[in-house]
Amino acid sequence: MVDLSVCVEMVYDDEPFEDRIERAAAAGADAVEFWGWREKDLDAVDAAAADAGVPIVGCVAGGTLTDPAEADDAVETIRESIAMADERDIPTLIATTGPDQDGLDREAQHENIVDVLSRVAPDAEAAGVTLVLEPLNTEVDHPGYFLTTAEEGFEIVDEVGSPNVQLLYDAYHQQVTEGNVIDTVTENVDRIGHVHVADVPGRHEPGSGELNYGNVFAALDDAGYDGYVGCEFSPTGDPDEAMADVLALR
Repeated sequence: MVDLSVCVEMVYDDEPFEDRIERAAAAGADAVEFWGWREKDLDAVDAAAADAGVPIVGCVAGGTLTDPAEADDAVETIRESIAMADERDIPTLIATTGPDQDGLDREAQHENIVDVLSRVAPDAEAAGVTLVLEPLNTEVDHPGYFLTTAEEGFEIVDEVGSPNVQLLYDAYHQQVTEGNVIDTVTENVDRIGHVHVADVPGRHEPGSGELNYGNVFAALDDAGYDGYVGCEFSPTGDPDEAMADVLALR
């Protein structure tokens, strides 16, 4: 049975931030995650998670990885995030590439992403933190973003060559971009450090659209995936009911 984390930025977005953690836990979440950490009161977030009895398993590292002129800043930003995650026992940091840079070919941007992640990989290894690189779709949600395919994401992970740099496989984004969700996760499970789920179309809860998430969850189990599956969706109605529906698919 997959362990479900809830992105409290999306699923519960209508109440004070710390209160969302208790609500996610009460709905049956195994863990919680969020996006940016710098603007959060992390002491209050930690306290809310401890009170609710759920771990915080991920947040966003930050930094632009596609621009060579910003490479040093990206390295420093990610190192700061690794130090924070180490201090607060957050096991996973999401690395987004940033935009496709005008006037710079894809190969150069690809190489810069590999360079940045290679420079911070030893820090991640020393801290026991996993960086997960996330492809996003550009057709609906993130026009102009650089990394869109799981294939190129896995290439970057392989080129970095660190056990602490893996892929975040977001089934919603990859269904929009390329499909073939079950084969991709089962054939590459050893390179996937985190999974996100939402349905297509609309980025709503699993079970509301075209993806058969009962089969996806079963495939992850059968493949031996032992990480968290993050619920990162906008509920079509009551978020507690949406979470009950997702929990029933496990």
